[in-house]
Amino acid sequence: MSGRTATPQPGDDASIPSAPAPEGRGLDPLTARRRFITVSFLFWLPIGMSIATGVLLFTDRGLGLAAIAGFFAVHSLTAAAMELPTGGLSDVIGRRTVLATAGLLNCTAFTLFGLAGAAWAITLGMALMGCARALSSGPAEAWYVDTVHAHAGPDADLRTGLARGGSAMSAALALGTLLGGGLPWLLGLGPGVGEWLTDATGGLVIPLSVPALLGAVVEIVFVLYVLSALPEPPRPPATLRGVVGGVPAAIAAGLRLGARDALIRRVLLTASAAGAALAAVELLTPGRAAALMGTAESGALLFASLACAGFLCSALGSQLAPAAARLTRSSERAVLAGGGVVALGLTLLGITTGSTSPYATAAAVTGYGLVYLGLGVAGPNTNDLLHRRVDSSGRATALSVQSLALQLVAAGAGLAAGALPLGPLPWLLAAGVVLAVALLWVRRAAAGPQVPLPSARPVPAGSTPER
Repeated sequence: MSGRTATPQPGDDASIPSAPAPEGRGLDPLTARRRFITVSFLFWLPIGMSIATGVLLFTDRGLGLAAIAGFFAVHSLTAAAMELPTGGLSDVIGRRTVLATAGLLNCTAFTLFGLAGAAWAITLGMALMGCARALSSGPAEAWYVDTVHAHAGPDADLRTGLARGGSAMSAALALGTLLGGGLPWLLGLGPGVGEWLTDATGGLVIPLSVPALLGAVVEIVFVLYVLSALPEPPRPPATLRGVVGGVPAAIAAGLRLGARDALIRRVLLTASAAGAALAAVELLTPGRAAALMGTAESGALLFASLACAGFLCSALGSQLAPAAARLTRSSERAVLAGGGVVALGLTLLGITTGSTSPYATAAAVTGYGLVYLGLGVAGPNTNDLLHRRVDSSGRATALSVQSLALQLVAAGAGLAAGALPLGPLPWLLAAGVVLAVALLWVRRAAAGPQVPLPSARPVPAGSTPER
């Protein structure tokens, strides 16, 4: 994402040395990359498993669609409210502690989903999952960048690791969606297996709840891996006073990021455009799938297949991100190209609404894949630019600001798309927003020093917070 050139080219395995790190310099970049990929995969696999069966599980527990919509609103609002505070917390007390906490919260949430049928328990689980989502939005990536910079310096290649981390996330979501949808179906194939499971547990565990419970087990593996495989340098002792004083300062510093740096403003606007694109796709595609198939049930199956294919396209886009930067000769132009692909995909989805002909359907499916492919290409390049402009003291905070921009715009765009009449207009408006933001990257950003966020650091025990 930085647009800098080096020999060998970024994205080649040779550009990251695999030799053991010198004493005191921590993990070598290749080892850090492998561990970052593993953490990304383990965190998102259980979430993918919950996509296919979540609504069906809650419905089978006797809950109506209005209640289920409320559960998801609790998740979104909790994630948005906690995004900046938890990003600052990671910069204060460390990446590993915050990531492990996110895993424990998700483990509790999936256990509640799998075993509980009461509305209050599911609401609590959604709130815990939203908090975990906020906690996880920056620490793993910040740990990876910090580790690579500590070993190889600030000019080290980041695109390859970030791209493969994004690919691991998408692959985990795709695999998880297939597992989550397939496990209940497989349990129903055996003679009486599903009924036996329900009877043996007194109705506590049903086939649809198995993916959630398996997800809780995966979360335990995730926590153990994080605690054992992500070493961090010693930090100043974090007292309660230091945490309470440091986190609000980190939040304030994060909110000032976009105001004082043009490149960071572009990054935040790009995240916002991605939120608008995802909101349109996630809100409008299920209805189109149901209309195409004729029933809600078969439409849901088609949408699950499309979602899996979308995640795979996103994984492919992430893998292509370093090559896109090399071909376009800068990360800025790679982000521009990715945004153009997203806008093209949304346009295809827009102009094919109202038609179920084979050609229109093929064009719509192609457009759906292009949206995720373009987001996959743009993401690692955008984040590489961000990491080269923000220093370690506020790296997780900056990622949280980026995630918050995406979530808030996605929420607003979803409401707007829902209020507009069905047809091409919502799709084309989203395409216009994405294209307008992508064009901001036509002019290459001027190089600048890293933006320090010293107020995000913890206050050592016995000292007085800076004012």
